[in-house]
Amino acid sequence: MSEREPAAERERTSEKLVELAKRRGYFFQSSGAYGGVGGFYTFGPQGAALKGNVEDAWRDRFAVAEGNMEIDAPTIMPEPVFEASGHLDGFDDMLVECPECGESHRADHVVEDETEYEDAESLPIPEVEDVIAEYELVCPSCGAGLAGQAVDAFNLMFATTIGPGDSDPGYLRPETAQGIFVEFPRLKEYARNQLPFGVTQIGRAYRNEISPRRSIIRTREFTQAELEYFIDPEADEPDLESVADVEVTLYPASEQNADGGEEIRTTIGEAVDDGTIASPWVAYFLGVAKPWYDAVGVDMDRFRFRQHLSGERAHYAADCWDAESEIDGNWIEMAGFAYRSDYDLSKHAEHSGDRFTVFKQYDEPKTVERATVDPDMSYLGPEFGGDAQAVVSELEALAARDRSAFEGDAVEIDLEGETHEIPVEKTGFAVEEQTEAGKHITPHVIEPSFGVDRLVYTVLHHAYREDEVAGEERTFLELDPEVAPTFVGVFPLQNDDELEDAARDIAADLREAGLSVTYDDSGNIGRRYRRQDEVGTPFCVTVDYESIERDEGGVTVRERDSTEQKRLAIGELAETLSAIRAGDLAFEELGE
Repeated sequence: MSEREPAAERERTSEKLVELAKRRGYFFQSSGAYGGVGGFYTFGPQGAALKGNVEDAWRDRFAVAEGNMEIDAPTIMPEPVFEASGHLDGFDDMLVECPECGESHRADHVVEDETEYEDAESLPIPEVEDVIAEYELVCPSCGAGLAGQAVDAFNLMFATTIGPGDSDPGYLRPETAQGIFVEFPRLKEYARNQLPFGVTQIGRAYRNEISPRRSIIRTREFTQAELEYFIDPEADEPDLESVADVEVTLYPASEQNADGGEEIRTTIGEAVDDGTIASPWVAYFLGVAKPWYDAVGVDMDRFRFRQHLSGERAHYAADCWDAESEIDGNWIEMAGFAYRSDYDLSKHAEHSGDRFTVFKQYDEPKTVERATVDPDMSYLGPEFGGDAQAVVSELEALAARDRSAFEGDAVEIDLEGETHEIPVEKTGFAVEEQTEAGKHITPHVIEPSFGVDRLVYTVLHHAYREDEVAGEERTFLELDPEVAPTFVGVFPLQNDDELEDAARDIAADLREAGLSVTYDDSGNIGRRYRRQDEVGTPFCVTVDYESIERDEGGVTVRERDSTEQKRLAIGELAETLSAIRAGDLAFEELGE
């Protein structure tokens, strides 16, 4: 376990960042005119631009580069969807209520904040109650003791109704994934029934968090970027060679459970070979994600993949690894990489009656033996009445899985908890040879699921810098040019009509070249530089009198991180800055 720092020390940078975010238009609590609403945040002009750039970068890597489809499904879905998915029964957090002030808190968070336990979410409820009593933990709001208070499971789903009158119950989706799964029967047609194929979605999800906190890290409405990758588990293999050499820091369950367990630094190829990562498909997407996180600005010295412990895995996950970033001494989850097996498609097939399979064509037709039943309905009808068809279904399922059950005079089936005997002669049981061109298979699913809001926060936090320039303290965001909300600021050196007209013309030319540009003529030039530094603008262009008095007089281009300045001809400005943004040219390579 990592060494725990004092809470005040851990929150120091985050407090500064949250203040900067509000002041400079990155994010702030929603509905402030009405006192604000916990767990809901508005992204301001800078934040919306940064968030959009992160989403575009994710789309380019996980949809376009991987050849996957993208859809946009509704955020409200009918109740049967979530009955099938298991969310109504198993999508809970642990709630403890203060006996004095009545405030509700996430019990696992109370434990994690005040003890050495880092993953209390993985503990069973009785053990969490024991830890609260053992450490004599208190209410974070009023300080009253919580020992002896019941810890209850609280479902996180937001309920609503669909339509007027006797409306149908519905829910705001807690993940974008179900919008992909329920449309699988149609999506497979778009994929020409060929596995493997992937479907992506970027959109809003909703969870009624017990105790939203830490600004946009834990909210009730958030954006997910998810990929559901459908595979034939018996035939499809990932291109591990392309990611085998990617270096990663892993924190497997075995190390988390061991005394003195530590993170492991290895490569994707080695982790698969030694069994640290059991699923090659999960390993592949970890290998794809690591360099992508690096590219958008996550500090790789504060990044790791942590395997879920058995008690914290979602009900659908056979295995799961989280991408985590370190924020002020704490590790936060940014993404989950889960092997969901055939859980989702099988559940939706069972509940909907639709076909959630793909027909797999054999290279050559095969002759196989099939156990079949053709029940005598003149017997089953009077004997079982309205349950006769259910009996047929049970007989068909039994014949498929255990034909030896039909070897005696009677066969036993279970119907709603009761055992019934049916004469074999009335079942029409037979074993026949059939020629098959292929078979229907239920694909397995690999799911990389990214939390966009948490990633935005991480990128900002990891980019936050303080230094001193010419004896003056400076705050700036060292954002990667690919995701920075604004790429270049354009300034006239002074408030002069001729300078301002030239600067506006340059700004228009840069926008036409596809660059995000801000124009600023307010205040002295140093103050304007500081404003752009603080929102993370990588470059500033200053138009001075030499720019307009001489042919090719040029402009001053200032780089944010080093504050170094260079002169560049106006005619070369758009092409040069575009090359820098694309990564084809470095600022240091420019002339004086």
